[in-house]
Amino acid sequence: MKRAVTSIAALAACLACPGLAAAQQGETLTADVVNSEGQSVGSVTFEQVEHGVVITADLSDLPPGPHGFHIHEDGVCETPDFQSAGGHYTPEGHAHGFDNPDGYHVGDLPNLHVADDGTATAEFFSPLLTLSQPAEAAGNGTPYTLRDESGSAIMIHESEDNYMDADSAGSRIACGVIAEPQG
Repeated sequence: MKRAVTSIAALAACLACPGLAAAQQGETLTADVVNSEGQSVGSVTFEQVEHGVVITADLSDLPPGPHGFHIHEDGVCETPDFQSAGGHYTPEGHAHGFDNPDGYHVGDLPNLHVADDGTATAEFFSPLLTLSQPAEAAGNGTPYTLRDESGSAIMIHESEDNYMDADSAGSRIACGVIAEPQG
């Protein structure tokens, strides 16, 4: 219940966020996600909506169970450990985790739950993100663009995120650069 209240409060606080009009509703970015061996495990789509970004995952060939799922600060996914993606996307410099009293990273997302057959489909909403170009989003506080100079990546971790400690989700097992859709 506490997480739902936090999400609703974040949405309510951001309904009048400056800079949202700059991105076109329905505009999308896509991340083709690969595992540590460079093999495709699916994709994650980021769609601009009126008050933020909808993040839709369609993944397979992952270990069953809950996994930390975050946006990382650099749009680079070099195998095998994906350290090239940097840390969690946190332009505000907040601490990690939805349950952290000091706030949470802009790139913090709910855990991704993978079924016994290795598939995961999920949809999340973030009022803190935009697909606006950096010049359109700069200097306005929230929302924060996924199109900054270094780009961004989506990351899947080996374990469940405890929503408090930055290293609770363990190693990075899959990564995708968030980019313009191909085709």
